[in-house]
Amino acid sequence: MKKFPLILFSLILSVGLWNPSEACTRVVYKGPQNTVLTARSMDWRDEIPANLWVFPKGIDRNGQTGPKSVKWTSKYGSLISSSWDIASADGMNEKGLVANMLWLGESQYPKYDPKGGKKGLAVSLWAQYYLDNFATVKEAVEFSRKEPFVVVSDYIPGTERFTTVHLSISDASGDNAVFEYINGKLVIHHDPSYTVMTNSPVFEEQLALNNYWKGIPGTVMLPGTNRAADRFVRASYYVNAIPQTADTRTAVASVFSVIRNCSVPYGITSAAEPNISSTRWRSVSDQKNLVYYFETVFTPNTFWVDLKDFDLSPKGKVMKLDLSNNHTYNGKSNTDFKESTPFKFLGLN
Repeated sequence: MKKFPLILFSLILSVGLWNPSEACTRVVYKGPQNTVLTARSMDWRDEIPANLWVFPKGIDRNGQTGPKSVKWTSKYGSLISSSWDIASADGMNEKGLVANMLWLGESQYPKYDPKGGKKGLAVSLWAQYYLDNFATVKEAVEFSRKEPFVVVSDYIPGTERFTTVHLSISDASGDNAVFEYINGKLVIHHDPSYTVMTNSPVFEEQLALNNYWKGIPGTVMLPGTNRAADRFVRASYYVNAIPQTADTRTAVASVFSVIRNCSVPYGITSAAEPNISSTRWRSVSDQKNLVYYFETVFTPNTFWVDLKDFDLSPKGKVMKLDLSNNHTYNGKSNTDFKESTPFKFLGLN
């Protein structure tokens, strides 16, 4: 057997054996005139309630890991999608930095001693920390290479599932980075070309798999299953095949088409392959215009939120858009947000 097919086979085998409960896709589109859009799908085997939240700058936070928690005051306002109102899973800040958390079964975080010398950050706050503190991918990567804290994970409440995720960030210039904890070590992948991320395998192997498929024309054959590796290849092909345009309406429509193509039909789950999970919601972040588009599988339309129209100053209010009970919103939905007490990020028990 030739070398590349052997690598391909081993990667596909590894994808088939990993065992997370979440399977998502993230893709970044770059068009002319500084048009940058980041899209993601949230795939989960069970219901994963989401709400949208607007956080102004000036909020004091801590890492929720005990006495050695990292502490900070948010420099930037942000709009996020929560999971169970205990974590920020996705979002964009006022500078156009976007953060997306996706499942990665191979994640292995460092051992954390709450009484030790290293500061800790609960995984529920990982995306929020970057939205609160950074305007660009470059500054976020330079900061992270110093490893001033470790990410600390725990079990999802009420389950036996240990949370294992990796984090992607993109900015308004189109720069990208992926953060993973592999064998207890932080691994950072930083390059503007890293526009697609799914779940397993680890990002380095996703890139190798994609390089193989680049030799096969997408108009001839593309892998079509719901597995993470196949979704990665389809997203990589289609995000470069769709029109490159500065027209926002066309660009958003095209990017939604890509992320829908990589979604898993509702009701599709597999006990034998837990990595295949139904898509629950999708988002598209317009990083040039600071508009956040959102749709769920149980509502008939896409709505959007203009981050610029909120008061993100330290005097601004925490605002919430309630998505429970299949609430349906139409068009620009800023006025549907209500002032709310912020949720508490999940920390160590």
